[in-house]
Amino acid sequence: MRHRAPLRTAAAGTLIAILAVLVLAADQLAKQLVLQNLEPGVPVPVLGNALQFVLVFNPGAAFSLGEGVTWIFTIAMAIVAGVIVYLACTRVHSRRWAVVLGLLLGGVLGNLTDRLLREPGFAVGHVVDFILTPWMWFWTPNAAIYNVADIFIVGGMATVALLLILGVELDGTRAGRRSRSGDAPADPVTDDAAGDAGAAAGAADGAAGDVAGDVVAGKDAD
Repeated sequence: MRHRAPLRTAAAGTLIAILAVLVLAADQLAKQLVLQNLEPGVPVPVLGNALQFVLVFNPGAAFSLGEGVTWIFTIAMAIVAGVIVYLACTRVHSRRWAVVLGLLLGGVLGNLTDRLLREPGFAVGHVVDFILTPWMWFWTPNAAIYNVADIFIVGGMATVALLLILGVELDGTRAGRRSRSGDAPADPVTDDAAGDAGAAAGAADGAAGDVAGDVVAGKDAD
């Protein structure tokens, strides 16, 4: 199988930017439609009980913790976005990493936009959530409510973890294979950058954690 040449920095950055904008647009459009058509806390069946739309506003993070310090999560999400942009501009040459980071960035920006622009004010806005799938939360009595951005955040984090486990570097090479072949020693700078991507994904989970974070918010809305 012919090995494809790595992406140039400009091409990788462009791919990440395009995907991020598409995810951001899809997230904000979905939220706007929900705000125009749903009453807060009133479930609307889409596929019976398997998929429902319930409009809630989440001020906190995981399990609605930190409701009084929303600005901290805003700063954390901004840092996550900044790390991804830095990697896009300096380190990423892998198509897989570019796609994953672009989708993850779009998800982070979707919820960050809510934090910055929605009520009750700048940097302390409440995230709009509306997707309820009770069957996904069989281990807890209160099903979480989430949004489009959350889907890409969780999916992006899972894929980042997979790429790190498989040893796929930001430049598209495999760490173990490169070391065994004797072609070149492992690049600590690239390894550190991959670690930064993993850390960014972890921060997205903790800071932007709006999936599980809506458990209490959804309960309060009912």
